[in-house]
Amino acid sequence: MAFTQLIPSPSSSLNPITLSLNPKSPTSPPQHFNLDFLRHRRRRPASTLRCSASSFSEKHHTNSSNSDDVLELPLFPLPLVLFPGAILPLQIFEFRYRIMMHTLLHTDLRFGVIYNDAVSGTANVGCVGEVIKHECLVDDRFFLICKGQERFRVNSVVRTKPYLVARVTWLEDRPSPSTDLDLDGLATEVETYMKDVIRLSNRLGGKPEKEVGDLRRNLFPTPFSFFVGSTFEGAPREQQALLELEDTAARLKREKETLKNTLNYLTAASAVKDVFPSSSNSS
Repeated sequence: MAFTQLIPSPSSSLNPITLSLNPKSPTSPPQHFNLDFLRHRRRRPASTLRCSASSFSEKHHTNSSNSDDVLELPLFPLPLVLFPGAILPLQIFEFRYRIMMHTLLHTDLRFGVIYNDAVSGTANVGCVGEVIKHECLVDDRFFLICKGQERFRVNSVVRTKPYLVARVTWLEDRPSPSTDLDLDGLATEVETYMKDVIRLSNRLGGKPEKEVGDLRRNLFPTPFSFFVGSTFEGAPREQQALLELEDTAARLKREKETLKNTLNYLTAASAVKDVFPSSSNSS
C-alpha cells in the first residue's frame, strides 16, 4: 500500500462542504458528495488532494489509443479514485515511489493511479496520471501535479518491487445499445440536479442562494460524466464503480440517482430548518 502526504491547504476557508450520499441508511458509514466548487468556481491553487470542479479540464478529450493495445505501466495504489480530465496534486516521499518518479521524468511521465483500501484491496481498473508539473526538493521529495488521462484495466502483474508494474489494456466506453437514447438530454438532467443540490446546500449552510452558472462547460456527455463522478469526494467505492462502467448512459443514470437522493435529503433537512430554525442554528 502506498502512502502519500496531503498537500496542506493555505486557508481553512477552503474546506469542502460535504453531504451524505446515503441519507436513508443511518447505520451505514457516511459517504460524501464534494461541493467544494459551490463557493469557489474560480481556479484554486493545487493545494489539496481532491478532484473538484475547478480542477477538471474544460475540454478534456481522451487519447485515441487502441483498446486492444497491451503495455506495461507503473502503478501507484492510492486511497482515492482519479478520473479522466481531473487534476491530482501529490507529494511523493516514500522511497520506492521516489525511484519511480526519477524513472518517469526520463520517460513518458505517465503512471497508473489505482484505488486501494484495506477492505477491498487493489482495484483492477484505474486511470493514467500524467505528470504536467513537478518540483524536486533538496531531500528528494517530489511535488507533482498530475492530470487524469485514459482508463485502463490490469491484465497481469509484471513485478512488485521496487514498485508495482502491470500489463494493462485501455478501457473505453462502448456505444449504448439503445439507438434512441438522448445522452445530451440525460447530461442536462444530471446538471440540473447538481444545480439544485448546490442551491439547497448553500441555503442550509447560510450562504446566499445565487444563481448557479454553467457546470457542464461545453463538455460532451462522457467527459461530463467523469467530471460529475470526480465531485463525489469521500465516497471512493462509489467513484470506483462509476470509473469501471463502460457505458456513459449507465454512468450518468447512476449519478442522477445519487444526486436525486442527495436532493431529497437536502429538501427534508431544509424543511426541518424552516420549522425549527433555532435548533438548526445551534446544531
